[in-house]
Amino acid sequence: MDTMRDRFIATTSRLLDEDPRLALVLAEISRDGFRRAEERHPGRVINVGIREQLLIGVGGGLALAGMRPVMHTFASFLVERPFEQVKLDLGHQGVGGVLVSAGASYDWPAGGFTHMSPGDVALLDTLDGWTVHVPGHPDEAEALLRHAVAGDDKVYVRLSLQANGEARAVTGDRFLTVREGRTGVVVAVGPMLDNVLAATEGLDVTVLYATTVRPFDGATVRHAVAGAGTADVVLVEPYLAGTSTAAVAEALVDLPHRVLGLGVARRELRRYGRVDEHLAAHGLDPRSLRDRVGAFLRR
Repeated sequence: MDTMRDRFIATTSRLLDEDPRLALVLAEISRDGFRRAEERHPGRVINVGIREQLLIGVGGGLALAGMRPVMHTFASFLVERPFEQVKLDLGHQGVGGVLVSAGASYDWPAGGFTHMSPGDVALLDTLDGWTVHVPGHPDEAEALLRHAVAGDDKVYVRLSLQANGEARAVTGDRFLTVREGRTGVVVAVGPMLDNVLAATEGLDVTVLYATTVRPFDGATVRHAVAGAGTADVVLVEPYLAGTSTAAVAEALVDLPHRVLGLGVARRELRRYGRVDEHLAAHGLDPRSLRDRVGAFLRR
């Protein structure tokens, strides 16, 4: 199976052939994958070098000129480093664009903390009007990317190396009900689904699958809570733990409820290790999730 990043390169290259409004802005990362696209569309594939603030500034300028810019690099260099430009050159100027990241929270542990971005979605939450997609499979990444490029709004597509074994039919809006139960609701975001399904095997819980987390689909959460008969909700997110707990609380504001937010801890893990070791250290592997979800629902 190809990776989400591979699929992003292939899909965007095709979209550049199909849509003369589309432009791609790079900051060295993934440039080799776009060599042919750059040769075919030299005016619409722009590499600014290792200048991430300029990456967003150029994207904002292209949007002001009527183009649909796709801006791409590692998440830490796409959201965190040029955050002021994301806030001003896109948000304040009132223009849209598509941010497509690689690296996720710890896809490349050997790169160190500079290449990790568990706080990216939480940071974008401080801004207004962003749609955030977190696909869990390359097919979903392609579908959500095409959905994002076709619009005019501000969209963040968060890609990761970790992927689920099968794709789901995602539409860019509602959460999917993967399993129904009566003792609680577990929301699995993007690449967390397979681990959540393994962790909750045999448990009488509803499992919702979320690949578009902003706007947050509170209506489906409310419906799931009503069906389960209990307002105990567990969020399992592949980024900073608790990022979406406020969204759940807002959806259930008129109901007595409990929410457990699981995700990447705030503490920095200073050993490189492997991706699976980072998952286990943050309690996001199936065994740890089963212990944590089970303890919460029994409490």
